[in-house]
Amino acid sequence: MQLKNKIITGFSKLTRDEKIREILMHTKAENAKVFNHFQASDLQFQETFNNFSENTISNFHLPYSIAPNFLINGKQYMVPMVIEESSVVAAAASAAKFWFMHGGFHTRVKSMIKSGQVYFTYSGNKNNLLENFDTIKEHLYNETHALTENMRKRGGGINKISLHEIGLADHAVWKLDVSFLTGDSMGANFINTCLEKMASSLLNMPMHFGSFKDEEIDIIMAILSNYLPECLVEVSVSCPVDSLKVISGNLSSTQFAEKYKLAVDISHQDVSRAVTHNKGIMNGIDAVVLATGNDFRAIEAGIHAYAAKDGMYRGLSEVVIEKNVFTYQLTVPLSLGTVGGLTSLHKLAAETLHILGNPSAEELMQIVAAAGLANNFSALKALTTNGIQAGHMKMHLTNILLSLNATPTEMKKAKSHFKTDTVSYGKVSDYLTKLRANH
Repeated sequence: MQLKNKIITGFSKLTRDEKIREILMHTKAENAKVFNHFQASDLQFQETFNNFSENTISNFHLPYSIAPNFLINGKQYMVPMVIEESSVVAAAASAAKFWFMHGGFHTRVKSMIKSGQVYFTYSGNKNNLLENFDTIKEHLYNETHALTENMRKRGGGINKISLHEIGLADHAVWKLDVSFLTGDSMGANFINTCLEKMASSLLNMPMHFGSFKDEEIDIIMAILSNYLPECLVEVSVSCPVDSLKVISGNLSSTQFAEKYKLAVDISHQDVSRAVTHNKGIMNGIDAVVLATGNDFRAIEAGIHAYAAKDGMYRGLSEVVIEKNVFTYQLTVPLSLGTVGGLTSLHKLAAETLHILGNPSAEELMQIVAAAGLANNFSALKALTTNGIQAGHMKMHLTNILLSLNATPTEMKKAKSHFKTDTVSYGKVSDYLTKLRANH
């Protein structure tokens, strides 16, 4: 039955079984058993999951995998990755193993400054606002002093407050630009709480400063920003050009290095390539961010905005070839937490952090960046040698066979056959048809 154009009321108040009945009644959903199949058998465990979101009726599972052999600043890691794309973990592990033998990944956190803004309109003389801003700023620090006390004890807190006018045609809009340090916490709730307190303090400003008594301030919004051009981590790998021969296919090591650099340089000038280039970086970054229970949507938004920081969207990684040394490097903004949020509530996310050695937020930034560079390196290696489909479709073969209901014996024979044949859905389907006919 198709869902009719009628408001559904009270859905959130229904029991889980009642919600499922509503879904079956009003949509084309056919199999209620699948919802139960993915439910946790431990009721208390499932209740925790139910509270993560609204109207939860089941869980959506993704593979939880491990990419070994990441050597980062001389320390070895096994890196958990949550992703459904079959070739990503293999690509990360392959790159990690190659670079392990050439010194590993070298990483550095440049800064961990995060920011948020309070936007407001002001009807008075802007010189009055600007000339009194130092006093206003001191007032805002005092108003948020109690909120920031615990964070300041951990080395964080409000880093800076500045005032800027935004040029809109019909309105005189201003913003408080506030930067924060949040330690091992991602800090979203802390930042937003501080910003909302500043917003209410601005509204009450005429009560504190007589010169603003007849001038109107109206708060538009107060919210953290996922644009983090000052919360940056760098990662790089390097080796002699001659060492690339083992992965250069039919190319010489020099030809491979030069072709690889050209492929990266194209991503700096052509947005068509840049988007897919950066998607390869995000394959690694998102997979580790998900495994740790961090907010991958915020990470995606911030990184893609950073890729367009100079007005054109560009690839984020860079190749340098000097004195017969090949260096591949990446700088990305990452706002991550190792305390708070789902990092402890989600038991598998908590276990991820244990696997990684209970890293600080700063260390986790470096691990995630290394995973991004690893996946990007493997993708470019494939593109500049055998092409992306050769390896990708080999990895995808199992998924195709499963979708065609291949038996274990059929899967074994098919995998043997396609070691020397190109993989495509049609070819695999034809092979199984012939195999079954002969049988």
